Amino acid sequence: MKIINFDTKTGEENMRIDEELLNNAIQNQFEDKIFRLYAWKPSCISLGRNQDDKFIDKHLLKEYNIDVVRRLTGGRALLHDKEITYSFVSPAKGLQNGESVIESYKEISQILIDVFNKLGINLTLGGEKGVHTKFDYCMLISTGADLCYQGRKFIGSAQCRKNGYILQHGSILLDYDKNLLEKLFKEDISTDSIISLKEINPSLTIDDIINCFNSYLDSLE
Repeated sequence: MKIINFDTKTGEENMRIDEELLNNAIQNQFEDKIFRLYAWKPSCISLGRNQDDKFIDKHLLKEYNIDVVRRLTGGRALLHDKEITYSFVSPAKGLQNGESVIESYKEISQILIDVFNKLGINLTLGGEKGVHTKFDYCMLISTGADLCYQGRKFIGSAQCRKNGYILQHGSILLDYDKNLLEKLFKEDISTDSIISLKEINPSLTIDDIINCFNSYLDSLE
C-alpha cells in the first residue's frame, strides 16, 4: 500500500489531490492501494457532489474565514475544522468484494476499525438510527457507512467510483463547536448522535493517530 504523508492544505488543494490520486491510478492502472491522511487550513465546508448549496451564508463564512469546496463524492456537507480526513484509492478488483458498494465500505472501514482498536477505541460499522434526509450537515445523517462509538457517529465516509476504481474518503471528528455548526447549517446539532475524539479520549493527539495509521499500514505490506 502506498502511504501519502500527512499534510495540511486548503480545501481546494485537498480535493484536487484526491482527484489527482484517483485519476493517476486510473491512467496508470495502478494495482496498489493508496492511503492518505490530511487536514484543512483554513477551515472549509465540503459539499457533496450533487448537494444544493442554498443553505450557505457567504457573509457568515467570510466572518469565520471558512472556505467552501465541492467533493467528488456524494452525501451532505461537512465542516472540516477540528478533524482530520482520510482518503483511500483502490481498483475495485483489488478488494475482496470491490464490486459491491456496501461490502467495499465494510472492507475499507475495517482499516479504520483496526487502527482505532489499537488506540483503545472500539468502533462499530453502520448507523444505528435511520437516515434523516432533511439535514444539510453530514454527521447528523446515519448510514451503513458510518463508524460509531457506543452508538454515536464518529467517522462519516463517502465514496465515488470511476473506470473500475474507488475513491473513499471520510471525516474523523476530533472535536466540534456546536454553536458554530448550528450557525452554519441552520439546524440543531444533536450531541447524542455524534461524538468526537475529545469526548472519547482527550489524551490522544493527531500525532498518535497518524503514527498508528502508518504503523498499521506498514504492517500490511
